Amino acid sequence: MFKGFDPTTALAAFALTCLLLWLLQPVATRLDLLDHPKGRKDHAHPTPITGGLAMALSSLLAFAVMPNMTSSLQAFGIASVIVVALGLWDDKRDLRWYWRILGQAAAALVIIYAGGVRVEQLGPLFGFGETSLGFLSVPFTVFATIGIINAMNMIDGADGMAGLLGLAALAMLCAASVYAGNTALAERVSVLAAALAGFLLWNVRFPWRPRAKVFLGNAGSAFLGLVIAWVSFRLTQNPGHPVNPLLALWLLPIPVMDTLVLIVRRLREGRSPFSAGRDHIHHFMQDAGFGPTRAALWLTLFTLLCGLLVGQAMRMDVPNPLLLLAYVLLCAGWLWLSADRDRTIAFFRRLPGAGQARMAGA
Repeated sequence: MFKGFDPTTALAAFALTCLLLWLLQPVATRLDLLDHPKGRKDHAHPTPITGGLAMALSSLLAFAVMPNMTSSLQAFGIASVIVVALGLWDDKRDLRWYWRILGQAAAALVIIYAGGVRVEQLGPLFGFGETSLGFLSVPFTVFATIGIINAMNMIDGADGMAGLLGLAALAMLCAASVYAGNTALAERVSVLAAALAGFLLWNVRFPWRPRAKVFLGNAGSAFLGLVIAWVSFRLTQNPGHPVNPLLALWLLPIPVMDTLVLIVRRLREGRSPFSAGRDHIHHFMQDAGFGPTRAALWLTLFTLLCGLLVGQAMRMDVPNPLLLLAYVLLCAGWLWLSADRDRTIAFFRRLPGAGQARMAGA
């Protein structure tokens, strides 16, 4: 590893997540923390939705034994309890969307005021020097936190999808922390990534296991979204280890793009952005013949490629407005492509692996 980095705690978080997922199985059955097959869902049996609870418990326990417990870390723990508890209640009772938003806003305010973590500047986003948010810092941070949480929730529609995309984002955030010399943050991100990897062992399909054993649930997707938001803010708003805030947008391109386009499309159709439907990117890929694993791997590869290319572009001093324009064009391209379902499915059928959904648990 690199100087000052100890992987022991991350390995412990990985093992503890795996253990907790096993221990929580009978608890999930007893408390009916199960995702029952119905409607658009394609799993055949009730499946535990304790992935988020296991990840949160293992991560927070790992943080508790690490040295230098900061106020920002304590606030993150409180915010995590809020979103996980609300998510579990939502999994049980199916809360109205505005209660979820209020809970997510409360969690964001905790990390802002109790932890001192907020987005205060966007870097040279428009090419005219540092873009300071000033009095807009708090509402922007709340909005960004809620947006990332809901983007992860909306992309969580297939086995391994949200988990693999989240793991790719955390891996790149950890690498960016290392590059910036922020070893303390890198260690904390490695713990969160390890806990997520432990969950994925139970969630990703394998040839010998054609279905996920555990789901994230609303609690898990909310926790994962909070994790990515908190780490991104910590990484890009640290003047001692500066990282361009625009990079964070390119480390989670698929969920954010898919959510933005979906909101625009549904509003055009006169539907609520929170209504159900088979109009997410993974639904188009499944209709093109991709199984959940192949679709998740393709999108994860795209995510890693975006992060690598944009990171290198920043090292080469490519102007920020061009990188922002590239993301806007990516969203506009997906909006145009996904406006015609047949066109979208035809596009994905050109990719290797299409039409092999039933092979090897793909």
